[in-house]
Amino acid sequence: MGSWAEFEAEAPELAARARELLDAHTHKTLATLRKDGSPRISGTECEIVDGELQFGSMWRSVKALDLLRDPRFALHSGSEDPPAWPGDAKIAGTVTATVVPSEQHGGQYHLFRCDISELVVVGLNDAHTKMLVDSWHPGRGVRHFER
Repeated sequence: MGSWAEFEAEAPELAARARELLDAHTHKTLATLRKDGSPRISGTECEIVDGELQFGSMWRSVKALDLLRDPRFALHSGSEDPPAWPGDAKIAGTVTATVVPSEQHGGQYHLFRCDISELVVVGLNDAHTKMLVDSWHPGRGVRHFER
């Protein structure tokens, strides 16, 4: 697993593209696993702070309970409709949870810091005839392919 800073140091161009896609929309889609193993989709916001990709959750929300029970997640950037679609960023990994005291959020909230096991950026070639896929995994580096 890797932090955002480790990913960015190893693949700066891909990190810049992923960050641009992540920053283009406030709301992202987060996938977690329910108690029975089925997927749950939630809206979330995320940020990169001190080289760490992180997001928060209301205290004891179902999203937080999912991640406290099973720390695996998948995160998808917001997306534009075609033909203006610039691409999407997708991140998978695990989280580490901390509790943050807060007067604004009912006394406390969960903060989840992400360990990245996979980051993928997808887009189209200039002719819009092929999908371009760039993926990064810790220790393996970046791979590029077209479909």
